[in-house]
Amino acid sequence: MSESSKFTIGQLIQHRLFGYRGVIYEVDPVFMLSEQWYQQMARSCPPREEPWYHVLVDNAIHTTYVAQQNLIADLYAEPIKHPGVEQLFDRFENGIYYLRQRNLQ
Repeated sequence: MSESSKFTIGQLIQHRLFGYRGVIYEVDPVFMLSEQWYQQMARSCPPREEPWYHVLVDNAIHTTYVAQQNLIADLYAEPIKHPGVEQLFDRFENGIYYLRQRNLQ
């Protein structure tokens, strides 16, 4: 995680503009996708130099890529429903998801 990252992997968040909940599963220190993606999807033109987050969206099957400025901490501390949760995380405790340990062999 970058020193400037406000959120961590496994943390529940809410999108500031669209209101959906989700859980962070990866953090990029800066925007890492294509210029074309940014032009089509990042309509609010958030800063590219700040952290961007890969998010599993609650009650959906898709993921999203969100700029730090568009996220706030989720206050509900309730699990989310997404098919990717079981693949990426092994448990949920006190409002936080914990990543599965990967076999490094």
